[in-house]
Amino acid sequence: MTEADTWTGEDARRILRVPTSTDDKYSRGVLGLRTGSTAYPGAAVLGVEAAWRTGVGMVRYLGPSRAQDLILARRPETVTADGRVQAWVIGSGTDAADRSSEEEAALRSILYDALPVVVDAGALDLATFGTAPRILTPHARELDRVRAALGLPALARDADELARADAARETAAASGATVLLKGAVTVIATPAGWTRRVASGTPWLATAGTGDVLGGVIGAIVAGASAGASPEQGVERLGALAATGAWLHGRAGTTAAGRLGVAGGPITALDVAEALAGVVASVADTELSGHDR
Repeated sequence: MTEADTWTGEDARRILRVPTSTDDKYSRGVLGLRTGSTAYPGAAVLGVEAAWRTGVGMVRYLGPSRAQDLILARRPETVTADGRVQAWVIGSGTDAADRSSEEEAALRSILYDALPVVVDAGALDLATFGTAPRILTPHARELDRVRAALGLPALARDADELARADAARETAAASGATVLLKGAVTVIATPAGWTRRVASGTPWLATAGTGDVLGGVIGAIVAGASAGASPEQGVERLGALAATGAWLHGRAGTTAAGRLGVAGGPITALDVAEALAGVVASVADTELSGHDR
């Protein structure tokens, strides 16, 4: 990969859907999340917060009561009843080893539906199943588990950026899903081989919960795009949407850390989520600064 393959703020601006006077909450996109658990309810809170801050029209959360209570205390506008959605985020803050048979059936139903799905963390064991358009969001160790399920070799621990991109492309082709391989430089690959790198982040993003935020960001963008999508956009469109979500997430992390000094400083996942609204607003402007490009 080269610098020419880097996804930029200008690329993100072309993808990001800005509401108009004719929009309502449904046409802006409705995102459903089946995330979080009794053990890890915070993951659900972070994903929901990120989705709202990215600009989705509605968020529906379906999950454990403990997570629901925390979400409603933080974001009371969240809907906790089943209903219409235009995209899903599943798996963040869950553990496949603790999954109930009811939850397994619900996840498989989502994966065999037609709506796009962001598959994270505890749902990645199901990543090779289903007919839904999927975005898989593994880190390196999770990618190895997905690759093993596909009969592919593990990624070397010292793999350079080119090797990581090759592995993402190979996994995408074998799984039929868009793959977003998280890291200091995030790599996105689609089943047809379209590949981009995202380097808008900061090392300060390497902290617990930021991956949950990323899932919410991507889910919101996919839901917004799906609300007005035409069938011909297809699975390959997910690559650009995932890259845009990764760019916004990275920029939000950089913005949050930058508030603490020129070299940045310690941030939490919630800091990243809270910085998203300002980043989205700046990207929505028709003229980006040189810094944002």
